[in-house]
Amino acid sequence: MAVKTIWPIHYACGHKGDRNLSTRPADRRAAFAEWLAKQECTDCWRASEEGDEQDKAAWLKAKRAEEQAESEAWAQQYRMPPLEGTERATAWGARCRHQILAVAYTALVLEGDTSEAEWEGTEESARTVTRAGWWIDQRSSQPDDLTELLQAATAADRPTENPHF
Repeated sequence: MAVKTIWPIHYACGHKGDRNLSTRPADRRAAFAEWLAKQECTDCWRASEEGDEQDKAAWLKAKRAEEQAESEAWAQQYRMPPLEGTERATAWGARCRHQILAVAYTALVLEGDTSEAEWEGTEESARTVTRAGWWIDQRSSQPDDLTELLQAATAADRPTENPHF
């Protein structure tokens, strides 16, 4: 007599269904059927995953809004100019600029050897870079590299008084 291939499964969610386990080796079908019985059925699993995706999306949206509000308050407090770029890029760039400068201040001034006066110069240089994409591109940079990166920023990264330039 052959080991059966169609197994009746009573899922943990309360649903019942027959599963074809013929693709599994005969000696592993019983254990797999037992494992399946401890899981939710496919429909319940999909429904819970969709709910999780919605929860994750809502959480991420709230987190981004919180970060954006912090970045805007910080930019206003430290007189940072608005960034240039698309709406999405300026929001992301503002968050990146805030994070980069906050991490750099902590590493260089609070934990490092940079004086407040030296930091003021770095901060002033940071104010001149207004292209959102530049800040996004630097989001993975090291705090020690900030001064050199700011010096390397090109004219395309800085505003000009001539709008036809």
